Amino acid sequence: MAGSQDFTPDPRNAQALIYLNGRLVPRAEAKVSLFDAGFIAGDGVWEGIRLHKGALLFLKEHLDRLYWGARQIKLDIGMDLETMAAELHRTIDTNQMRDGVHIRLMVTRGEKSAPNQDPRNAVGKPTVAIVAEYKLPNPELMTQGLKLVTSSVRCTPKEMFDMRLNSHSRLNLIGALLQAIEAGADEALMLDPHGFVSSCNATNFFSVRGGVLRTSKGAFCFNGVTRGHVIELSRKANLPIELGDFTLAEVHGADEAFVTGTFGGITPVRSIDAHTLPAALPGPVTSRVHELYVGLQNSQASRPA
Repeated sequence: MAGSQDFTPDPRNAQALIYLNGRLVPRAEAKVSLFDAGFIAGDGVWEGIRLHKGALLFLKEHLDRLYWGARQIKLDIGMDLETMAAELHRTIDTNQMRDGVHIRLMVTRGEKSAPNQDPRNAVGKPTVAIVAEYKLPNPELMTQGLKLVTSSVRCTPKEMFDMRLNSHSRLNLIGALLQAIEAGADEALMLDPHGFVSSCNATNFFSVRGGVLRTSKGAFCFNGVTRGHVIELSRKANLPIELGDFTLAEVHGADEAFVTGTFGGITPVRSIDAHTLPAALPGPVTSRVHELYVGLQNSQASRPA
């Protein structure tokens, strides 16, 4: 079993150059210091971006989120948004990449004078890395779906750990996933502090009942670019959608469910806590949302650069 991040390894990635602090280097040379703040304390932010038919999809939204996150942790990235976009393009152009590529853009506070969490001990520039890999979601997931199990690990309010922040610190989410794996599932379903369904450990969650899409209000889930587009697309297509506080019992009684994320797009769910959802995969609403989202991706790729 594997989650929504499942992919088939591609041998071309062994030769792809990695961007590291302005240089494009072979994979074996893409190394950072033992004293890097990201390694020491998970002190940094990141984005996942897809390259589709020559276009970096929703690039401005992703970079806006990256720079917002950096501001929340008082991290000066050291280059403006336009320069960062140019470096992303330089990376994929140098690697002669055009389609079927997933990019991980990572920024940490950089090297520190000692292994501790105090950001004032950063001694130089931030570390900026771009890993571009040929990586497509497993197509079998559209008909197999994901098995979810509810974790005891809760999503947190912004006063504790802001779920909207794409931080390098993911241990709480990894803990939730480990619980799911131990229970024989693919991913963890997570509740908010009040016990309502919020998100999964790496993706955002939608359910369908009586033809109506349902998802959380968004206060305790990831600030997902894909989630935002699904909500907008559904409204424009007059698909009934409700943002609210939904109980686990309501989700167990759903007809369909799916998760959203930059890498996997729309991924159907097969079962939740041993409750097998009745619709054949992908369900009719899931299929319609997937169709709308693929159409949006293609329209983005067809726009002039």
